[in-house]
Amino acid sequence: MSEPAYGIGREFDEPFEAVVARVRESLKAEGFGVITEIDVKQTMKDKLDTDVRPYVILGACRPQSALAAIGVEPDIGVLLPCNVVVYETGERTRVAVVNAGAMLGMVGNESLGPIADDIQARLDRVLDDL
Repeated sequence: MSEPAYGIGREFDEPFEAVVARVRESLKAEGFGVITEIDVKQTMKDKLDTDVRPYVILGACRPQSALAAIGVEPDIGVLLPCNVVVYETGERTRVAVVNAGAMLGMVGNESLGPIADDIQARLDRVLDDL
């Protein structure tokens, strides 16, 4: 699978629930908290009575980075938090994280560059840690 410009991901042989737990641990180790969680499978069942594969969207926030970004660009909140998705791909489980450089780069404020670089380095380590 080729990577889209907006995200970076990896696939794992472990079951979905185990990978979700590992993602949470790795995010915490990098200073992120999970402030939102959307269980897409359950939401689609509840709202559309449709069965879809296990799929969760975790809204990860590193408060220091969010505060710095908002200080530079007050409207940046429309792009926060950093989303991490975990979903089944048949026999495997995929984890994808937002490409922070692409996301913050679209704002056009060069002062966000160091913040985006730090966030991306942390998210890359999250994927590497899994």
